[in-house]
Order: sequence, then structure tokens, then C-alpha cells
Amino acid sequence: MRLTLNVDHIATLRNARGEEQPDPVTASLIAEQAGVDGIVVHLREDRRHISERDVRLLRELITTKLDLEMAATEEIIKIACDVGPELATIVPEKRQELTTEGGINVIDNVSLLKDTIKELHNSNIEVSLFIEPDLNHIDVAAEIETDLIEIHTGVFANALSEEEQFDELERIRIASKHAKKLGLGVNAGHGLNYQNIKIFRELTDIDEVSIGHSIIARAVVVGIKEAVQEMIRLLKV
Repeated sequence: MRLTLNVDHIATLRNARGEEQPDPVTASLIAEQAGVDGIVVHLREDRRHISERDVRLLRELITTKLDLEMAATEEIIKIACDVGPELATIVPEKRQELTTEGGINVIDNVSLLKDTIKELHNSNIEVSLFIEPDLNHIDVAAEIETDLIEIHTGVFANALSEEEQFDELERIRIASKHAKKLGLGVNAGHGLNYQNIKIFRELTDIDEVSIGHSIIARAVVVGIKEAVQEMIRLLKV
């Protein structure tokens, strides 16, 4: 599995004091040197962490892949088309949530998502939909010509028992295999950490994992380079 690093939490720490440090762009460059395959940022409508300045600087400076997580709103779509990330991941967004709480409902938002995908494709941006491991939603995602899906792994990560964890792992396994048969790329993310990744890495149809909080939390203790490389070692075993 490839590894992309979400640096939103570095921006959260910066913004807590209204200061300029720590800088998520600097952290991203260090993470690239440590071996990540891409950088993920979520430009929220309320700009609670990542700023437009961050996104534009990352576009100029990183040499791997920029994955811009975004809601399908007119303002953010316009920014994405102007900036030109390699990948735009469409996620549901609520002002009151601490972090993205689940996958987007593809079936109930077909028209909006279809138009958004078309507009992003017109700017040569690949599109991923952040969705639950649900075969019906995956079928519709393929029909509206998304390039990838990112499977929400929150239920797996937050499982309270081994039985619940393995049940959800099997659900993700079936969903990822189904998506691959439809010609979709398959990424995954939310709540993955240094412990549960040891089980999750067994899923052969997952191309890439997006991890943020656990790596950034580890980096507070050991630094970004070591935190990233620890995760890469677990993925390569």
C-alpha cells in the first residue's frame, strides 16, 4: 500500500494560537523526504485548519501527489480547478463535526456529484469519492465516472471487539474487490493507526491509505521523519 499523509492537524495546532508555526507546508516537505507518496489536506469552507495559502504553496513545492479533500461547493470547486491538485477527494462536510464522520451518500447526491466530477475532470483533476464500503454506492460511483473511491475505515478503526473489527474488515475487503472489478482505484482512510494497520495491510485490493492524526500525534514525540518511516515500515512488512 502507498501512504499519503494528512497534515490538517499541524494546521490546527498552528491556528490554535493564531501563529505561523508549526507550518503544514514545511511538515509536508519533511514527510516527502521521509518517503510518503503524497500529501492530503482538507480545505474546509470554514477554514478551521488548512488555508488557501497552504494549498497553493503545497501545489508549488511538493513533488509527490497533492490530494485535496473538499466539499462539492461552488467556492471550493473553483479553488480546486485553479490550483490543480493531482486528486480531489469529495467528502461530506458539517460545520459542527470534529473530523469527517462518514462517507458521502452517493445515491442521494448523484446530480451534484456527477456535475462536480465533470467540472474537475475538465481541469484534468482525478476525482475520488469518500464513501462507506457499500456495494450500491460503489456501483453508482462508477456510473458517474469517478476515478477512485476512498473507503471510510472509521467503523473498523473504532470497533470495540475483535469480532466487530474483523466483520468490518471483511466488508471492506468485499467492497474494495468489487470496486476494482468496476475499474476504480481504491484508497482507504480514517482512524488508521500504528496498531490496526497491521491487520488492515492484509487487504490486497487497497492501493493507498491516507493517515493523519496517528502519525502527527506520534510526530509530536519522535518527529515527522521518524513517525512517517515507522508507518512505512509497517506497511512494507
